[in-house]
Amino acid sequence: MKRYILLIAAICLFNGAEAQTAKTQPSSPIRVIVFGAHPDDCDLGAGGIATIYSSMGHKVKFVSLTNGDKGHQDIGGGELSNRRLKEAKEAGKRFGIEYDVLDNHDGELLPTLENRLSVIRLIREWNADIVIAPRTNDYHPDHRTTGVIVQDAAYLVIVPNILSSVPPLTKNPLFLYFRDRFQRPNPFRPDIAIDITANLAKKVNGLDAHVSQFYEWLPWTNQDLENVPKDTEARKKWLLAAMEKRSAVTPEIRVSLDKWYGKEKAEQVKQVEVFEICEYGKQPSNEEVKRLFPMIP
Repeated sequence: MKRYILLIAAICLFNGAEAQTAKTQPSSPIRVIVFGAHPDDCDLGAGGIATIYSSMGHKVKFVSLTNGDKGHQDIGGGELSNRRLKEAKEAGKRFGIEYDVLDNHDGELLPTLENRLSVIRLIREWNADIVIAPRTNDYHPDHRTTGVIVQDAAYLVIVPNILSSVPPLTKNPLFLYFRDRFQRPNPFRPDIAIDITANLAKKVNGLDAHVSQFYEWLPWTNQDLENVPKDTEARKKWLLAAMEKRSAVTPEIRVSLDKWYGKEKAEQVKQVEVFEICEYGKQPSNEEVKRLFPMIP
């Protein structure tokens, strides 16, 4: 009798674990691919939602279109590109996602046919539901070019005779832009605002892997290198404070939060990642946005 009771208990525990796994592993995972110009660009724009999607069992890939071999004040070339590749792979592990770095030189990215086909191939092979990239008005030429390349791929991912060696997508993905501060020729529009308050520390943990950027190069360009803490934990706190400012809610973003979360829940949101819907891809209904962003309650 005792053995029978233990057997029943074991079966119940197993079934409970199976049910829990089913909850965390969706039957049709949402597939998100994010393009940046340099290793760390995707992380800044979408590191928060990446950790959320990953924790929910969905699939995310970050792609840097250059190897970042110019972005440092003391080192460059192969030494820097190798270092940044390792940093990107470590960040991917921390986010729970895949991370690719293409071997184009930093500062020299051009909207060539070769680069366009590479992006089309990556989007198709990932079978993307969502594609995220920078807008084409930005301070850095590589950022602008990345936006152009992804825009040029937006329609062509469904055209069979373009890159016919890779099957086309049967549906056009939702193409989105990262949040930015630039006003001309038109300011960023916060169409979709996502609460990352509870995940900001996880995002910062991923950013922390890019030591060459967040603790060396970017502070140097901002003439703030002397204020970067030397202690590992102190540096993370310093970076967290910077990201809290960067992801703060503005009045325009508050309107978007009210739309998606309802006014009561929106008022509790402190940190966000925000995206503008590109006109060149899928134009989603509100219900489709909620399906593609299942973290929206």
